[in-house]
Amino acid sequence: MGETISGIVLDQHLPEWDFCERHSIRVATTPAHVLAAARAVTSREVPMMLVLMGLRTLPTTLFRRSRRRVGGPILDGMEKMGFISLRGSDAELVYGLVGRFWQPSGGLRPVGADEFESFTEPGYLKAGFNFLVEPDGDDGCVLSTETRVMATDAGARRRFRLYWTLAHPGSALIRRGWLRAIRSRAER
Repeated sequence: MGETISGIVLDQHLPEWDFCERHSIRVATTPAHVLAAARAVTSREVPMMLVLMGLRTLPTTLFRRSRRRVGGPILDGMEKMGFISLRGSDAELVYGLVGRFWQPSGGLRPVGADEFESFTEPGYLKAGFNFLVEPDGDDGCVLSTETRVMATDAGARRRFRLYWTLAHPGSALIRRGWLRAIRSRAER
């Protein structure tokens, strides 16, 4: 199990975790420009996200015969999907989600921002992720993203571990592509 290591706002919402993924990139602009770009970047700017998320949601899409809309800001779409914006800071955006991510539909469980930290119902996972911007002193900053996942019980942890073994490489590709798209938008 992971433990808090950095004092970032994400630590307040998900201070312990079972699974964690971190990525970072240097951006040659101000933190404010970087966070504005993070809020505005679209899935069209992250082609790998379109491909891999399309594959991830294919069973549900085929069953429901519906299509996802592409084009708006990724974070707006994630909120419509069920992610909740958690209290962040001037240097950090933080989002959370509760679900059974190994299920084709994601098994999402709607919870409010005030319920996220205390949610413990067995059989679920709590996931939190952030974008954190830290000035680096050289007319730029470092943009990082961290994703943490905490199981509410051992059964959910086992199921997710199997899912994560398959999904983690794609998740890493998406995260790195997302960071590059944010940097490209922010530096324009």
